[in-house]
Amino acid sequence: MKPLDIINNISNIWKDIDSRTRLLSGYILIVLLAIAVGWSALSSKVEEVEKKRVAREEVLKELLPLKATYLSAKQISGELNSKMATLRSDDSPAKIVEDIGIKGKTLKIVPLKSEERSGFTEDAADIRIESLTLNEAINLIYRLEKSSRPLLIKKSNLRIRFDDPSHCDLNIIMSLLRPVRGEAR
Repeated sequence: MKPLDIINNISNIWKDIDSRTRLLSGYILIVLLAIAVGWSALSSKVEEVEKKRVAREEVLKELLPLKATYLSAKQISGELNSKMATLRSDDSPAKIVEDIGIKGKTLKIVPLKSEERSGFTEDAADIRIESLTLNEAINLIYRLEKSSRPLLIKKSNLRIRFDDPSHCDLNIIMSLLRPVRGEAR
């Protein structure tokens, strides 16, 4: 059978159907076409939403590590701000070391030049303590690091004494961070 014959047969069958059945079948055909057009529109909308979802998941994968970094930095900043709030006007690196109470034979504190950085000033000092036990040296460094004051240990050098191996000399360069005048929070 040729395609033209098939079309002629369908046309003859259509003409033989009564008008009421033709009208009903026309409505059914319209409904089927409307469903096909609606399905096509919904399909394209679903594809568009799926593309947006995939793009947002990629952005989310990039933002989650940044969120963790931000929260960590915020926590550190909060700790530093609370330490800055406990700072008194008479605080100095020498006074903080003396307040800890660990002393060797000699304690020598040499103030260094203060540096101004963005938002704060570093009040630095070179601290040398001779003839400490290792336990005292470790306790001193631990107490400085865990101090309630904003301290920064820039350099530390621990040397065992030749004359008494159970003792050591400790050299620390540390800074006390102070807010710049006029920017107190």
